[in-house]
Amino acid sequence: MNDQPKRIQRIGVLTGGGDCPGLNAVIRAVTKTAIYKHNLEVLGIQDGFLGLVQNRMHPLTEHDVSGILTLGGTILGTSNKCDPARYVTKKPDGTLETHDVTDRCLEHLAINHIDALVVIGGDGTMSGAANFVRRGVNCIGVPKTIDNDLAGTDITFGFATARYVATMALDRIHTTAASHHRAMIVEVMGRNAGWIALESGIASGSDVVLIPEIPFDIQKVADYVTARSRKGRSCSILCVSEGARPLDGKQVVNHVDPTSPDPIRLGGVGKVVADQIEQMTGVETRTTVLGHIQRGGTPVPEDRVLATQFGHAAIEALTSGKRNRLIVMRGRGVTDIDILEAADKQRTITLDHPLLTAARHVGTSFGD
Repeated sequence: MNDQPKRIQRIGVLTGGGDCPGLNAVIRAVTKTAIYKHNLEVLGIQDGFLGLVQNRMHPLTEHDVSGILTLGGTILGTSNKCDPARYVTKKPDGTLETHDVTDRCLEHLAINHIDALVVIGGDGTMSGAANFVRRGVNCIGVPKTIDNDLAGTDITFGFATARYVATMALDRIHTTAASHHRAMIVEVMGRNAGWIALESGIASGSDVVLIPEIPFDIQKVADYVTARSRKGRSCSILCVSEGARPLDGKQVVNHVDPTSPDPIRLGGVGKVVADQIEQMTGVETRTTVLGHIQRGGTPVPEDRVLATQFGHAAIEALTSGKRNRLIVMRGRGVTDIDILEAADKQRTITLDHPLLTAARHVGTSFGD
């Protein structure tokens, strides 16, 4: 009896969750490594897990992925609303119902002779992949998210570009704030993790940084702005993460999307903080919400390099016989861990993180 594992001949690749700078760089690295080095066939699955549910996929050649390294977005499309284990459909009367369509996806994998999946995404996508792992599908995960909140890896691709965009926005806001002697707030993304706010806040020299991990006291924030004004400072810059919340308060929810596996959409805390500061201090305060600007456009070189490393490592893991691994960066090296270690988890900022300490020691306020 032959107990040798079946040789991988055809793989599927999909991008799940929100779009992110560097997705195309991963698709390129996966496809070219698979074809050039290992003579594998590659199928691109459209719109994340939704394409797997609906059997929408097509062959990817080296020609298809040439010239996409610098492009933002994803040539495969993506969806942040499809979880095959909890697939939401709308009935004729407008009400929603949920089905487990995992078996349908497994049929589509079999019909297309796909031996393994390369799944590119964040925590939600890895949770979706875990569902297939438990059903016997070999999944190799590649960590993507601008939020940098995926457990198990020191960094995700897409984060460096988002941090750069947020830093440049804060730099530009500074000149307007100084000209008008205002307090200016820039609200950035991040959900429940404050990495974008913390690192772009430090990089831009923001005076106040509010992050989800440290509930803020609005009185302390207002006192800090007032103290700066009394010292003759021309303005105050506040970098606020969308998930920041006040002491004994809740996060500000922009809306709820019942069709999504992650229905809560945060947003609006910047305006809330601005109104309170202006009322409490008399300092004119304005808010800018960066929103999806942080997710779009050309990836910075750091993300292009990291995405290429991750994509190459994913194929090397598959072809070496590994199963159900997540490609990660640990220290300065790329390695892999069990994909289930990252499912349903978020990597947030610990209160003893050295970046927090450094920021406090140069006078940054976290509202606590």
